[in-house]
Amino acid sequence: MAYEVVVPRLGLTMEEGRIVEWFKASGETVEAGEPLFAVETDKVVLEVEAPVGGVVYALPDLPPDPLPVGTLVGYILAPGEEPPQPGAVLSPIADSGAVQASASAPATPSPQESLVSKRKLSSPAARRRAAELGIDWRTIERPGGGPILVAHVEAASQARVQAPRIAASPVAKKLAETAGIDLAELAAREPGRRIMRADVQAAVASREKAAVPSPEAVPGLAGPAAVTGKVIPITQIRRVIAERMMNGAQETAAVTLTTEADATILVTLREQLKAALGPRGMVVPTYTDLVIKLTAVALLEYPLLNAIWQEDGILIPDDIHIAVAVDTEAGLLVPVIRDVPSKSLQQIAEESIALTEKARARQLGVDDLQGGTFTITNLGMYGIDAFTPIINLPQCAILGVGRITDKPAVVDGQIVPRKIMALSLTFDHRVVDGAPAARFLNTVREYVEQPYLWLIR
Repeated sequence: MAYEVVVPRLGLTMEEGRIVEWFKASGETVEAGEPLFAVETDKVVLEVEAPVGGVVYALPDLPPDPLPVGTLVGYILAPGEEPPQPGAVLSPIADSGAVQASASAPATPSPQESLVSKRKLSSPAARRRAAELGIDWRTIERPGGGPILVAHVEAASQARVQAPRIAASPVAKKLAETAGIDLAELAAREPGRRIMRADVQAAVASREKAAVPSPEAVPGLAGPAAVTGKVIPITQIRRVIAERMMNGAQETAAVTLTTEADATILVTLREQLKAALGPRGMVVPTYTDLVIKLTAVALLEYPLLNAIWQEDGILIPDDIHIAVAVDTEAGLLVPVIRDVPSKSLQQIAEESIALTEKARARQLGVDDLQGGTFTITNLGMYGIDAFTPIINLPQCAILGVGRITDKPAVVDGQIVPRKIMALSLTFDHRVVDGAPAARFLNTVREYVEQPYLWLIR
């Protein structure tokens, strides 16, 4: 009995995934529960386990681009069994999220099976694919009866008179409409890949460049020398980062405020925690952990900085979930620590370490990256003072933390050395005005300078 393996839906918002590695090659045996393949989503690579044991057959020539959820990628076969031929009858079973069973119809159906056969059936993957293509699977007919499969849905889609569905992000569609770019033309260049905002912008730039006479066409101007070098492939993660950074920079009324905080007491506090917790084998909070906690307390006083812009209103979430930027070899990842005000500093430190390790090992789950309401990014360890962080949409604010340096300061009329931390707040002026944003940043500064104000809360 053959089992149909498809691109699984690993999160509520997942629409597509790219198969980056098969842990078992075609012809190898896999046990139920063993990792079968790795699928790359927007920002994570997740392992998909085999629900049954058998012989693996991976479809050859799968495109390297992301595939829609529900796309057939292979089979798990019984020993000696051949992979199903196109049009083979598969038995419908409950949706497992990644794999469906398939088998030939029995020669003598039981009364229960006869009752089922009177209804039109389809595999879960076929239903998902039909929804993606805007087709009512119940209207699809197949010779000889049997359940509707992904191949039948795609064949029906190709047979439709209207143009095929073009996979493009909402931002890309809007930009293409405004700029007069034909999405069908872009889709034809790279079939199967979702069109992103950056693709439309590149098409606009190419059109504008084509409208400008080349240097060779203008007397007296020499063309530029050819540029040679190594071309680095753009990964799916890099494309997502590029799109989100462009969205954050272009779709918000971003304003950045900067200030400095006297972190002398905060530095002393961390040294005391290090001396007390280290010998006991407990996790020592980092400066980022301290800032996460104190920022969450400040957000309780200024909920608008924790808000989310929506077309029909400004949503103020019930909870405060802090997203923390993490640098990894794959690119920028922003895992989320949930309900921060209710957690102790020790809990935050432990969760922060766990998420950072998972991020750098590319083991984050989809839920680890969703639901943030405010973001913190710390570049202080790289020797950076103030900077202008980009808002992580749909959030409305992000706090940048700079390095702690020794600077002279006047205290009680005396010039003394102090530990100074740079803080940068970028906020969306559509959601919050400059004055309340400034008051929030001043509260954060106050909590850095007097940590006992939030430690007791």
